[in-house]
Amino acid sequence: MGELGNFGPLETVITAIIAIIVIIFFYYVPFMLWINAVVSGVRVSLVQLFLMRIRKVPPTRIVNCLIEAHKAGLTDVKRDALEAHFLAGGHIERVVHALVSASKANMQLSFQMATAIDLAGRDVFEAVQMSVNPRVIDTPPVTAVAKDGIQLIAKARVTVRANIRQLVGGAGEDTILARVGEGIVSSIGSSDSHKMVLENPDSISKLVLSKGLDAGTAFEILSIDIADIDVGKNIGAQLQMDQAEADKNIAQAKAEERRAMAIATEQEMKAKAQEAKAKVIEAEALVPQAMAEAFRNGNLGIMDYYRMQNIQADTTMREAIGKPTNNGRSNAAKG
Repeated sequence: MGELGNFGPLETVITAIIAIIVIIFFYYVPFMLWINAVVSGVRVSLVQLFLMRIRKVPPTRIVNCLIEAHKAGLTDVKRDALEAHFLAGGHIERVVHALVSASKANMQLSFQMATAIDLAGRDVFEAVQMSVNPRVIDTPPVTAVAKDGIQLIAKARVTVRANIRQLVGGAGEDTILARVGEGIVSSIGSSDSHKMVLENPDSISKLVLSKGLDAGTAFEILSIDIADIDVGKNIGAQLQMDQAEADKNIAQAKAEERRAMAIATEQEMKAKAQEAKAKVIEAEALVPQAMAEAFRNGNLGIMDYYRMQNIQADTTMREAIGKPTNNGRSNAAKG
């Protein structure tokens, strides 16, 4: 009994080592996964599963995708292609799901196209679903003005389905919404009256659809339906009011400019008059000096001076007689 007890720890170590070896073996050589693949009809060897582990490719995901593709009757899905797509950063499950859905819906979708769409950043499975089941996109309110100046606010519903052939490099939903909005604005803007648009909203849909707005996009527009149209502001009247206000401001500015010029001209004339008056006063101040000089030189006698004074007195009297009074009559007439 003592000898058997001495071998107990050694046997435990050996058992643990064997267990670790078995676990490592079945990890790198997924035997049960191989049996599952064989039973499902997928041909894959244990060596290939072992090499997948070495290449850091999850064999479970690859085998499950192969089983799904085999059961769906897809013959172009190969193990090497799935591994390459996984190593490229693709989603192999979505690709296989999309291929199965496309096959059931009788859609032409190859494995190369599906992987290209997936690597382009689009959800290929969702694209296939949208191609089978179209989606409705609600546009934001689009504001446009008819020729009569009335503003209209329209909302549309765009029914689209994915275009598998243009998913790689095709424009997205934002481009569709922008083009539809542009078409609505163009249609309303070309209408003579907003009443015509309200009476026939389907004319907008027909005009927008005729422009081929889905060209170069990843979608195909099936229909455009005008969901709601509201009447907004009278933009034409508002513009006329703004123009009238602007014209008034311009006229006031010009009038103020003319007034300022008139005031400046008046001030200039007053300045010239004061200057002339100053010159007259200056000239009158020189008269006594000239007379004194004339007396000293003998050019003017005393009798000449008195005669000149009499003439000035007569002139002053005549001016006083000729001036009108407050009642409009002259002093001579009043006398």
